Amino acid sequence: MNINIKVYLHSKGTKFLQSGSFPVLNSDYKKDPDWTAAISAYEWIQQIKISFAASEDFRIDQVIYYEDNDITELVKNVNPN
Repeated sequence: MNINIKVYLHSKGTKFLQSGSFPVLNSDYKKDPDWTAAISAYEWIQQIKISFAASEDFRIDQVIYYEDNDITELVKNVNPN
């Protein structure tokens, strides 16, 4: 299944929005939808940081999925393996 994620980020003195649809395992999503979405968002944000050569002031302002599920704090607490 796919989930829709929006991330509001700040880098180089500018706020910006990125949004997209990401595949997740149905079984993981049914078990813990917020955590599953947070992991996908975290991985995507890492790719964004690399693509945009994020600056020292890079920060995550907000992360939501399906329009109204705010997972910002969960994403900030995801630790890489």
